[in-house]
Amino acid sequence: MLTGKQKRFLRSKAHHLNPIFQVGKGGVNENMGKQIEEALEVRELLKVSILQNCDEDKDEVARSLVSLTGAELVQVIGHTVVLYKESKENKEIVLPS
Repeated sequence: MLTGKQKRFLRSKAHHLNPIFQVGKGGVNENMGKQIEEALEVRELLKVSILQNCDEDKDEVARSLVSLTGAELVQVIGHTVVLYKESKENKEIVLPS
């Protein structure tokens, strides 16, 4: 689990990132989960935007993404979900303790 301090640190790192995935009408599916998981392995921290036409609630989408990818939820802000997952091979982000 991430501490408050670590979440603040990750939020500041994520601030200038652009969302690289979008959740639309179809909601979250297995395939999207796999793609996001692969992207997390490379980047560790990423944003997913939730489109206006998405039928699911943004918190529901965030929970689905977390359970599919095994990532940590950093924050849900507006229609954007910020996820973090420590990379096994490309570890770059050093979290404050």
